Amino acid sequence: MINKALCLDSIDNVGVALMDLNVGDIFDLNGYKGHIINEVAAKHKFALKDFNSGDDILMYGTIVGETTKIVKAGEAITLNNIKHKIRDFKELGTAYEWKKPEVDNWENRTFLGYQRPDGQVGTANYWLVLPMVFCENTNVKLLQDAFEKALGFAIENPYENYVRKLAAAFQNEKLTESLSETNNLPESKIFNNIDGIRFLTHEGGCGGTRGDSETLCALLAGYVNHPNVAGATILSLGCQNAQVSILQEKLNKIQKGTKKPLIVCEQQQEGTTEVLLKKAIDETFKGLVEANKIKRTSAPLSKLVIGLECGGSDGFSGISANPTLGQVSDLVIALGGSAILSEFPELCGAEQPLINRCISKEVSSKFIRLMDEYAKAAENVGSGFDMNPSPGNIKDGLLTDAIKSCGAAKKGGTAPVSDVLDYTEYLNKPGLNLLCTPGNDVESTTGLAGSGANIILFSTGLGTPTGNPVCPVIKVATNDKLTSRMPDIIDFNTGGIITGEETIETSGEKLLNLIIEIASGRMKTKAEQKRNFDFIPWKRGVSL
Repeated sequence: MINKALCLDSIDNVGVALMDLNVGDIFDLNGYKGHIINEVAAKHKFALKDFNSGDDILMYGTIVGETTKIVKAGEAITLNNIKHKIRDFKELGTAYEWKKPEVDNWENRTFLGYQRPDGQVGTANYWLVLPMVFCENTNVKLLQDAFEKALGFAIENPYENYVRKLAAAFQNEKLTESLSETNNLPESKIFNNIDGIRFLTHEGGCGGTRGDSETLCALLAGYVNHPNVAGATILSLGCQNAQVSILQEKLNKIQKGTKKPLIVCEQQQEGTTEVLLKKAIDETFKGLVEANKIKRTSAPLSKLVIGLECGGSDGFSGISANPTLGQVSDLVIALGGSAILSEFPELCGAEQPLINRCISKEVSSKFIRLMDEYAKAAENVGSGFDMNPSPGNIKDGLLTDAIKSCGAAKKGGTAPVSDVLDYTEYLNKPGLNLLCTPGNDVESTTGLAGSGANIILFSTGLGTPTGNPVCPVIKVATNDKLTSRMPDIIDFNTGGIITGEETIETSGEKLLNLIIEIASGRMKTKAEQKRNFDFIPWKRGVSL
């Protein structure tokens, strides 16, 4: 028999439709029995009991909203009859006891990574080129065009010839053979042990507050220190707020052991653009020669640092994809590895369970402080965490921020919270870390990589092409329809959990096997294949 609906916790008083429910369909969940009295779309919720106005809506075993009018059993839950509400949270109480997952089958598994002198292990080997200020973006792009075409890292734009054909048709000309030919690119890469040169651009570094520039320097330091980065070339104008000295200071705080090669080229010191870029090219090429000497070697799974992200979420996210990410997180942590859960606006309503899992009062107090500061900053500009769900989220069943957040928190599994990191703080303790970032997909994935994640798992129910310049981003779909509709951006499908063909445990094991393949360089993510190298620093303003 196919399940048409389910409850997510034994105390829940609403059900979740796994498929479209019609008037008259029978439900029997959590001791509540009745009939659907109006149509309920898949992913949406319906009342299991009669509610009065002001009653609490329970999902995931906690408060996710309250009714704004009388709601009958079997009635669809919509924004017309509920609003956002969360349970109050308090300081850490009793000690948390974690039941670790069984990892006997994984203890001897390894991946092929790049061993760094500081003990980190990269899942890729990149050289990084970045500007200290937006004034250098054009020069970075000039370097990108030169290096990628000359060294075999460029790929053909599949739409270039399509545009040329349209132009030829407009001019009533037949496309010549020469126009259909690709550029004269090398047939293969020159440096076989380098996975790519990554070129970052941004809109910061000057003109904003000094705090913005300092935060940017800390983020860039995290990227230079990243395990997937062999070395970096820095382009500086010279007069900007984001000085190289600040970057170096931030880097000194997080670097361990032998320092990575750091090439600094300052335009106001070098003079002409030609002198600047030729110096950058000469020094970078020497760095590439050295980086190419590093080869992949066997590393334990404890060297994995899993970034946990969701975007384009839907009503199935907290049922299929996010719990699968949580299962992987628990497995990696049980093996001695690390996971980083971000997006603080999407932990609103899930605070107390996370507080209860913190290993110390110091850790829980930092989490509470950062959440309170973020919430107040949003309120001070007339916003709030309750405004986080996007139109797409709401359309597909995530009606309140608490509903969205309690599902999003499932990405963090069940492991104890070993540390809480403010934005740009670098991972220092193994285990589950909470990282303060916005819910904005790219700002958050940018922060995850900046804090040391060497693989990012990104769950999505609606679909998104987001990737990252230095960290592989594995896109995990919540449902079969998305996987069929957007196969060019989806790496892994958890829709079998919805249909009953998979469990969270079996799905987690399959995803971990995929991670090992990607971390070993034997497969590339869809985001990397499509060159979705998204990078947006958070300016610490109110971004939900």
